[in-house]
Amino acid sequence: MERRFTQDTHWAGERRSAIGVAFLLFTALFSMDAGLGELDVTRGLLWTGLAGLLYVILLPPRVSVRPGRLSTRGLLVKESVRTDALVSVRWYDGVAQRMVLRDTEGSRVEIDPTVLVRNPAMWHRLDVDTRTSIRRGTLLSGTTALRELSERIDRETAQTVFKVSGLQ
Repeated sequence: MERRFTQDTHWAGERRSAIGVAFLLFTALFSMDAGLGELDVTRGLLWTGLAGLLYVILLPPRVSVRPGRLSTRGLLVKESVRTDALVSVRWYDGVAQRMVLRDTEGSRVEIDPTVLVRNPAMWHRLDVDTRTSIRRGTLLSGTTALRELSERIDRETAQTVFKVSGLQ
């Protein structure tokens, strides 16, 4: 039986990492101030705020896919796009790779393509829906970006299979 809803299986670990890094920064700054005898309420609040800001910056959005829809949820914003009615898919390469999906309703979602690479079930669901967009004629640009992502996923999946089986 096919799962109707899938989400990023690595998100919880990334959230724990963001919490850990923010807590380490807070602990280091708090301890340093306490050791130097300069800790007061103002500085404690400053270090707490700085650690909180770092957490917000490091926390990735939670990505989920269900038939016909891809959604991202951050701390303050939830965005969603109809994947069976896509108009464009753009790939932005650089320091932080991004894939931007737009649908016929004008909605826009930006995701890290690594999320799809690490979660084959999410990629499969998105692939099925983008083929629907192509069949309907709504996907006007982005087939090249999708093909590149598909090739990357195939490459990385093959590498994982070789590593697991010891054939490398």
